[in-house]
Amino acid sequence: MSTVLRNVRLMPECGFGQGSVDVRIDGARIAEIAPQIALSSNDTVVEGRGDLLLPGFVNTHCHAAMTLFRGYGEDLPLSRWLNERIFPAEDRLTAESVYWGSMLAIAEMLRNGITSFSDMYFFCDSTARAVLESGIKANLSRSLVSFAPAINLAEDTRFAEAVALVKEFHGAGDGRIRVDMSLHAEYTNQPDYCAAVGAYTVKHGLGMQLHLSETEDEHNACIARHGKTPAAFFADLGVFDAPTTAAHCVWVTDEDIAIMAEKGVTAAHNPTSNLKLGSGVMPLRRLLDGGVNVTLGTDGAASNNTLDVLRELRLAAILHKGVNHRADITTAAEMLSMAARNGALAQGRGDCGKIEVGARADLILLDLSAPHNMPVYDLAATVAYSAEAHDVRMTMVDGRILYADGAYTSIDLERLRSEAGRVIAHYFD
Repeated sequence: MSTVLRNVRLMPECGFGQGSVDVRIDGARIAEIAPQIALSSNDTVVEGRGDLLLPGFVNTHCHAAMTLFRGYGEDLPLSRWLNERIFPAEDRLTAESVYWGSMLAIAEMLRNGITSFSDMYFFCDSTARAVLESGIKANLSRSLVSFAPAINLAEDTRFAEAVALVKEFHGAGDGRIRVDMSLHAEYTNQPDYCAAVGAYTVKHGLGMQLHLSETEDEHNACIARHGKTPAAFFADLGVFDAPTTAAHCVWVTDEDIAIMAEKGVTAAHNPTSNLKLGSGVMPLRRLLDGGVNVTLGTDGAASNNTLDVLRELRLAAILHKGVNHRADITTAAEMLSMAARNGALAQGRGDCGKIEVGARADLILLDLSAPHNMPVYDLAATVAYSAEAHDVRMTMVDGRILYADGAYTSIDLERLRSEAGRVIAHYFD
């Protein structure tokens, strides 16, 4: 069986000009792209209507189950938000609540054209179940903290959970799940623990997720404690020797950027969360010019409050123009790369985030006929400055349509609403 997407438009860099093309998907991969594909009796045909076919968006920083806390803890700076609201709420988490919170997040992400996400949280096996059942992709990691010095990894229950996650789920779902390690942040970890976890990550060929220089206080406190920035702290301990995605990077210095570029560290830009929590604005242009791979993330729904990479794309596209008083400081094309291909590379998915024969069929269709998208003079600009998440007509992962025109194929939406509502209604009882 194969699927043929008929009469779709591609971005100019795909090499097919301005006209419409057909795209054939066999199994999980793109098999053919041509102006017109001859159909066989085994083909399932999806009419593209001249809409734009894009690689699926990749959400490179998320805490999926925090959908449970959407709207809880508003209008507080990060330290108070964490200590007064989020940490106490997380103490009440259960495997069941994380499962339904994760499934709620996945439904939202699929509706918004997100085909893969990077997640650091707790009860990760519950999130893994939701990923496997829904059909989406994810890089999952158990968030690790260490407040006491000289913790023995062999006796650390959090680390044991992270290792168990690797053994059970790394590569599961035909590679849809990848398991990373995760040091929450410098300010929640001891140096010896970071070095030990980093060494394990490198030895086993895994990726790393962490928070980096999210706030000015965090950044300066690290310098006061260790005489170096968070980026230098992790680099010196060998953590950056593993492929690392560092979320936020709001207060990184030029020296930090040089370290990140040298070590191949990805910076996950979370503009909505950073603005909402009053943390500041990532120095995006300096990171890009410094050779750092930059991606987009939503953070959790508790600090955003939506899981919508297209919204992050638009905000990032205009935010830095205003902050730097330069309309040309970013381009729409750069934003699209950050939203898809750069994110796929950060996740270690080199065959994703692009539309070409042989690539994984992680694809979305974007409605170009909506009044707010007309006329279309520049496709990248239309996506970056005009399009909305509700313009996503179809979301496909590994050649399987998971969402199309308001309906899910792998998620029972009514059951999800009922179960998530039940969990949320009694969460703080």
